[in-house]
Amino acid sequence: MDAAGYLELGVGAVRSHRLRSMLSVLGIAIGIAAVILLTSIGEGTRRYMLAQFTQFGTNILGINPGKIDTLGIPGVFGGTTHKLTLDDAESIRRIPGIEAVAPVALGQARVAGNGRGRSVFVYGATPDLLEVLKFQIGQGSFLPPGDPRRGSLVAVLGPKLKRELFGEANALGRFVRVADTRLRVIGIMAPKGTLLGMDFDDVAYVPVTTAMRMFNLDEVQEIDVSFAHEGLSENVAENVRDLLVDRHGGREDFTITTQTEMLRVFHRVMDAVTATVAAIAAISLLVGAIGVFTMMWITVGERVGEIGLLRAVGATAREIHGLFLFEAVVLTVMGGALGVLAGLGIALVIRLAAPGLPLYTPIEYVVAALTLSAVTGMVAGVLPARRAAQLHPVEALRGE
Repeated sequence: MDAAGYLELGVGAVRSHRLRSMLSVLGIAIGIAAVILLTSIGEGTRRYMLAQFTQFGTNILGINPGKIDTLGIPGVFGGTTHKLTLDDAESIRRIPGIEAVAPVALGQARVAGNGRGRSVFVYGATPDLLEVLKFQIGQGSFLPPGDPRRGSLVAVLGPKLKRELFGEANALGRFVRVADTRLRVIGIMAPKGTLLGMDFDDVAYVPVTTAMRMFNLDEVQEIDVSFAHEGLSENVAENVRDLLVDRHGGREDFTITTQTEMLRVFHRVMDAVTATVAAIAAISLLVGAIGVFTMMWITVGERVGEIGLLRAVGATAREIHGLFLFEAVVLTVMGGALGVLAGLGIALVIRLAAPGLPLYTPIEYVVAALTLSAVTGMVAGVLPARRAAQLHPVEALRGE
């Protein structure tokens, strides 16, 4: 029996039991749609988070006060805190391989100007922040260079904050009041977007010492460091650790987090999510495969006479086996195609309804889903096909 004969008989058998076939197809379609939809969400989330983490580059590390020995957030948000100072930042700057060091003092205050005001984060930093976090100036200039201990009375506004205060008018040279301190606007940042919920376009940037005076701080809350390339990550982190331990009297009372470590943890989390998604999809496909198996088993019993006739006209047991196996594959591939269309359709609807939700469906996932549906058909159809092939032709005709 050639391929055309298999196709004709297989499709004919599916058509002869349309309701039963469609129910089996639906079971597979639901499983494949779940695979497509869940993997689209998972892959979209993976790509979104990678873009968020890597928009600042992969050759940076952050130093926070407080040693975190268990899971948690370092610094003022959790753990026991110890002071990091501007002197610590200046000492780190002298470590070989380090390109830029940006001590950060962060607080929230009302920024008022042009008769308007809003409460935003105030980012106290140094000029090196541009290089460390890959920021760019849209208009004017960034914080002035010089001794970070001398805080000048200037501010740089994020583009969103600038629009809220000054609209489309030129803000350069104008004055704003930040936490009761009058500052002159010397620059407007280029758009940067958000990271983990923090909108860097709705922020005021001031010299780090000015921010420390505003918020009555005698320490910085973070020191961000950039180095030549990602390959130096471990070496630079170890040198920074040794230096700060020596400066802090032999105590490692700080936490160093590299971008590489953050990405490694993120990949572990996403791998766990992927495994969970695969388990859910496997359960859905298992239910669909049981439906196909049940239908094919019943079909073999109903078509005993047909099997006997085929054997009588010369069909071999191997051809009978292949015929019923092919029918099972036809059912599951139809279900797979329907599931792919349903999954992509639902993903499109979700994307239109919630544009901010990250969804991405690689073409290789679609191919894998169709391949998986065919494999499911082969697995589900093995025993029914074997049962059909083992029927004796004379007994089959007598049973009819």
